Amino acid sequence: MKAESLNRRTFFKQSAAFAGGAVLLPLAAPGSTTRAAAVKRTAADQVALGRTGITLSRLGIGTGSNSGKVQRDLGQQAFDRLIRYAYDKGITYIDAAQSYQTFEWIGGAIKGLPRERLFIQSKIPGQPEDVLDAIDRHRKAFDTDYIDSMLIHCMVKPGWTDPFKRVMEGFDQAKEKKWIRARGVSCHSLPALQTATASDWTDVHLVRLNPQGASMDTPEETWNARSEASHVPAVVSEIKEMRRRGHGVIGMKLIGDGAFQTPEEREKSIGYVMGSGLCDAVVIGFKSTAEIDEAIERIDRALAQV
Repeated sequence: MKAESLNRRTFFKQSAAFAGGAVLLPLAAPGSTTRAAAVKRTAADQVALGRTGITLSRLGIGTGSNSGKVQRDLGQQAFDRLIRYAYDKGITYIDAAQSYQTFEWIGGAIKGLPRERLFIQSKIPGQPEDVLDAIDRHRKAFDTDYIDSMLIHCMVKPGWTDPFKRVMEGFDQAKEKKWIRARGVSCHSLPALQTATASDWTDVHLVRLNPQGASMDTPEETWNARSEASHVPAVVSEIKEMRRRGHGVIGMKLIGDGAFQTPEEREKSIGYVMGSGLCDAVVIGFKSTAEIDEAIERIDRALAQV
């Protein structure tokens, strides 16, 4: 019996040592043929969001195409099924907003799903009189104690942090109360993006990015749906600075706000964003399970080539 116990004990010690050694294997350099290089990255991976300490799926499902009309037109039951299908595929990041027509449907769509596995991002437009009440509205609509990431929605002006100081302070209070886990902003002009980058208040950026330059942030303080590729370098420069500062970066408009109608255009954009290493995660608005499957396939293929 003693010999048997010793053998068992030795087995478990060796197994533990092997497991510990496996965890400590270094990441392989590009082009390496080591075993670590064979680790497969996918759209469903849980990835770190900057230095927030929060993880989310690399791919998120957007619920606001054409302000949510695209998803709203599906009907509530079909919308619920779409969210559930995405979840079953490993997409645990759901992107919402108060101004989306799907806002009141989110709670029903996620009902029964394990809350701790979800990453819910939402957005508040303008400057509500009672910021905490506005944030609480999201918690009640989604039937959840907290929102993982809350953004100030659609900034276009330079220096927006000054007129929005009261709103930012409200977000700070909500974070202290654990109503939100991270705070940030979505921008729709280069001047607003530059202001967001420079602010240490920003935990999370929702940034428009694709190599074609469609619906990208431009020097003008306008919502520009017809941008051009010449504006991409300026946005990339800002994102690199965001990452240097440890901010979380989520890419949007990978399909050019729906402009990329051909498979070749979608492949080009997704391949570029996945290969750039600029974003922690990305979000795409879907209206069908086929679109979800296509995005996952393209992201997985692009990651395999990086």
